[in-house]
Amino acid sequence: MSTSETVRLVSIQVGSPRPVLVAGRQATTGIRKEPVANAPIEELGLVGDFIADAKNHGGPDQAVYVYSDEDYSWWESQLDVRLPPGRFGENLTLSSFGNREPMVGDLWQIGDVVLETTAPRIPCSTFGAVMNDPGFPKLFRAARRPGFYARVLRSGIVSTGAAVSKTPSDWDASVNEMFDLAHETDADPTVWQRLLAAPIAERARADYERRLQRRSES
Repeated sequence: MSTSETVRLVSIQVGSPRPVLVAGRQATTGIRKEPVANAPIEELGLVGDFIADAKNHGGPDQAVYVYSDEDYSWWESQLDVRLPPGRFGENLTLSSFGNREPMVGDLWQIGDVVLETTAPRIPCSTFGAVMNDPGFPKLFRAARRPGFYARVLRSGIVSTGAAVSKTPSDWDASVNEMFDLAHETDADPTVWQRLLAAPIAERARADYERRLQRRSES
């Protein structure tokens, strides 16, 4: 695996089931995660990490959620608050994403573990609830700093402070482009077709295929 950029694994987080009040209703979430020094990563993500909403989160194509310390620094400057790693519910916090925005197909090697970028994180009402701000998902969308989900190409154990080697993708499919598309209803069909050629997450793939089908029938 060739490498061109190296960053560090700042923090590792694993979630347990916890109660949360979402739009006045009691729910259970795994977004509130606690730091650990090391963790095994298998096909479905970090061992022991709780996924409450398996319909929209988790699975082999969205097994690990990754955010960057650089993006946290930006949020801290905007919100004027301290945001520790894991505040947004990510499993892995990297020092940065390197010199280029995350692209679908980017490979990230941490020890023996190899991850592949597949999709952006799309904010939901649960995210707003744990941030104590129902309007936070709207701020998150406007900021265009979603972090990314990844599939696990090779399992292993990751440790805090480890070097992370990035191999940039050759696919013309950026995570931010997918993030923007999630909030558009009338995108150019050729954009969906181009993204479908890349190794995107299956939930996004199914969404784009449905959109193309509806467009062809209209």
